[in-house]
Amino acid sequence: MAGSLLARAMGALELLAEESRGLPLQEIADRLGMPKSGAHRLLAELIQLRYVAQDADSARYLLTTRLMSLGFKLLGNSGIVEIVQPVLNRLATVSGELVRLAVVDNGRLPFIAKAQGARSGLRFDPDMGGEAALYCSSSGMIWLASLPENEAIEHVVRQGFTLPEQRGARAPKTIAEVMAFVADARERGYSRAIETWGPGMSSMAATVRDPHSGRVTGVVSIAGPTVRLTEEAMEKLAPELFAAAEELSSVSALSEYLRSINPAAAQPASGSQRAA
Repeated sequence: MAGSLLARAMGALELLAEESRGLPLQEIADRLGMPKSGAHRLLAELIQLRYVAQDADSARYLLTTRLMSLGFKLLGNSGIVEIVQPVLNRLATVSGELVRLAVVDNGRLPFIAKAQGARSGLRFDPDMGGEAALYCSSSGMIWLASLPENEAIEHVVRQGFTLPEQRGARAPKTIAEVMAFVADARERGYSRAIETWGPGMSSMAATVRDPHSGRVTGVVSIAGPTVRLTEEAMEKLAPELFAAAEELSSVSALSEYLRSINPAAAQPASGSQRAA
């Protein structure tokens, strides 16, 4: 029973993390698959622990910044961001676009650091704290390319597809279409997402690997407006992207931390060193 309550509490936190405007009690109960009375007790306890607050006017429940503070504290204490930032800054300067580092964390790809290279004109600069949409982002595609096909499909199915209107015109709509993008990334050695993640946006990504096992532990990406980040521009930037990925792979502090949160990373990896 305790495990069930813990799972529901974590489910409530993850649910509210996706809804910046908060959610009403009934919708939370419905989406968690629990009685309204039980959801109310659960949320009351999360309020007492200061992870959740209730808006006095709308009665909606929202996350506080406590979880965010914990995440920033973890990253700050690990020293990872300070170590990887110079690498990201150099790649952002060379590309003139947004560069981000995502790490593999139990089937997810949360972004933990970024550098903005665009100084004028169109800029792509989403808020930090999100994670890659596996089926339509270059980060997701290149990570999936490093996995056995059945495992890659499982991850896509588990995360799911977002509404088409929230993505670009070329976003894949079926598992078969996703795997076609993944196969292309595997063949090329880096992924390309042109008008898939969002309208008018393109990105490319390469894998960061554990130097001991060769397993993918992170992804570094370049993203920007499609009018600038064309296929030709991506081809020219590929050597720089690979160089940054190799440098990040050699950062021992990053590798040790990612190995600790993903025990499977310590196992020997199959296939080549790069998802090529």
